[in-house]
Amino acid sequence: MKKVAAVVSIMSLLLVGFDAQAKGREPCSGKKGGISHCSGKLFVCKNGTISQSKRNCSRGG
Repeated sequence: MKKVAAVVSIMSLLLVGFDAQAKGREPCSGKKGGISHCSGKLFVCKNGTISQSKRNCSRGG
């Protein structure tokens, strides 16, 4: 039972780490404040700028 708990704990820590890495790679991350909305295929950031992301906003990111 202790081995199962240890494995679950390690997996949880890994998932949290991957989530933190992914958030830094979202369009409009950092000082841009996140995604406000889409304008066609482009991401419009909360600070009013257009993201340089190559991803297609209209397909859900």
